[in-house]
Amino acid sequence: MSIKFYNENAESFFNDTVNVNLNTIYQHFLPKLPSNAHILDAGCGSGRDAKYFIEQGFQVSAFDASDELAKKSSEYTSLMVEVNTFEHYQSTHTLDAIWACASLLHVTSAQLPQAFTNLAKQLTTGGLFYCSFKYGNADIERSGRSFTNADEQRLKQFIQGSGLIIESTWITTDARPNRQDEKWLNAILIKQG
Repeated sequence: MSIKFYNENAESFFNDTVNVNLNTIYQHFLPKLPSNAHILDAGCGSGRDAKYFIEQGFQVSAFDASDELAKKSSEYTSLMVEVNTFEHYQSTHTLDAIWACASLLHVTSAQLPQAFTNLAKQLTTGGLFYCSFKYGNADIERSGRSFTNADEQRLKQFIQGSGLIIESTWITTDARPNRQDEKWLNAILIKQG
């Protein structure tokens, strides 16, 4: 189970990801938002992205399913990072945007439609939803973690009935050192009225 992995490896995961530069991906997303937008960092991990969004003047909420990562990201961002899951999270704020960077990929393919639906219903109409998955069309287990990969077709299946439509997709290489051979599907989705 991935949560167990992250609880047991929170320190090394935090250190491996907190300084990864995602500026090129931020530039696909943040300019589309109003200056006072409220962003939910869903599956925030180290808190790297939440902290960046705060520094850019956005309102930010965050959650992670790992108790240990929620603690570390709370310390790093000074946010109250909630321990929760994609399927059960309930926002107390109106959300203009959701950011799920390399996080939804730990939800099983059978549960992903429910996760997208739950999060999407909390987005304002016209709200943006960024997500990323390792590029592919299979579910895999590796080193104590489960991964649901996605290509463009599989993503369409996952969001069917959620109220979300795809605005754009693009492929990137992994931003971490020595991972350039790993491809990622990035997507910006829009909440329909």
